[in-house]
This record gives sequence, C-alpha cells and structure tokens, in this order.
Amino acid sequence: MARTVLIDSGCIIAALHRRDQHHAWARAHFDSFMDPCLTCEAVLSESFFLLQRARQATDALCALLERKIVSVEYSFRAELAATLGPLRRYANVPMSFADACLVRMAEVFDDVAVFTTDSDFEIYRRHGRQVIPLITPY
Repeated sequence: MARTVLIDSGCIIAALHRRDQHHAWARAHFDSFMDPCLTCEAVLSESFFLLQRARQATDALCALLERKIVSVEYSFRAELAATLGPLRRYANVPMSFADACLVRMAEVFDDVAVFTTDSDFEIYRRHGRQVIPLITPY
C-alpha cells in the first residue's frame, strides 16, 4: 500500500504556477504520486484564492479535482473538536485553519506524509507528540 499524501496549498500553487519558486520541485513530486492527494476544503479555498489571477492555474486545479487527482477527504463537522485543539495549541505560530485540518488528517489517516512548502509543519505534531512525516523542499 502506498503512503497517503496530504497536499497543502503551497504545493498546489507551486505545482500549477510556473513562476512559483518551488514549481519544478513540486511538479516532479506531484507527477510521481500513484494515488490521489488528499486535502480539505480549507486548503482548496486558500489555493483558489491565491490562484485567482492565474486563470490557467485555476482551470488546472478544477481539472485535478474533477479527475480526482486531488480529493477532499475531510469533514470539519465530524472533526470539530480535534481540529480546534491544534489551532489553540499553536496560536503563537500562528496556525492557519487549513494547517489545523491537515494536522488532524495526519492523525486520522495511516502512513501519511504532508506535501507542503510551509516550514511550520516542522513544528506541528500529531497526537500531541509525534512528528508528522513531510515532503518538503527544505
């Protein structure tokens, strides 16, 4: 069974926007994944917002979702308390809502790695103490 990849907005942007500093790195990794990348609606909201001026990139993200290459596998309603905990714990970082959702997803799914350009994930822990495996350019 392949490792489950949880994708953050930074990698979505990098993979789809040729001018991003991490474009080549993100694209190479993204193209190598065999299974869909999982994410949450908060990551998609950030991604669409950040890509709004890059029409082709927005269309490409829509296509990734339609083809289920990126798939939403998170319900904030079901994970409310478990998502708000990290938001409070890492308030000094500060942690975004999208990051809190991905940390919770890293707790729920087995054998995961977070595909991110956000160095804050080096600080975050799942289940309070466990390092979250990362795919990062740093």
